[in-house]
Amino acid sequence: EVQLVESGGGLVQAGGSLRLSCAASGFTFNDYVIGWFRQAPGKEREGVSFIVANDGSTLYDDSVKGRFTISRDNAKRTVYLQMNSLKPGDTAVYFCAASSPRMARQWALSPAAREVYDSWGQGTQVTVSS
Repeated sequence: EVQLVESGGGLVQAGGSLRLSCAASGFTFNDYVIGWFRQAPGKEREGVSFIVANDGSTLYDDSVKGRFTISRDNAKRTVYLQMNSLKPGDTAVYFCAASSPRMARQWALSPAAREVYDSWGQGTQVTVSS
């Protein structure tokens, strides 16, 4: 059974930092793209950052470039999202998601499209106070 479990969310003041973790099980982790998404109240779920399986290439939404860093530890089957200089606008539930190799072509065309991800975690709340 594919399982993704996020952790590390919490309440932090503006300018602070958090590190989110996404622990994966039940699939060949090394072959999958992992993405972080977030959803604020009343808003659509949006892609934040993505990390490729083989070469570790990364992508970031413009809103988090320079502040967030995504990384993966294949031995631990975990992807991290280091979030620095947090802003109130970063407040959201953060989800990690896995995109399988069979979706590689679609992912390359649209890495932030939710439909290219096969599995999702339950989410972790991040709240940034002003």
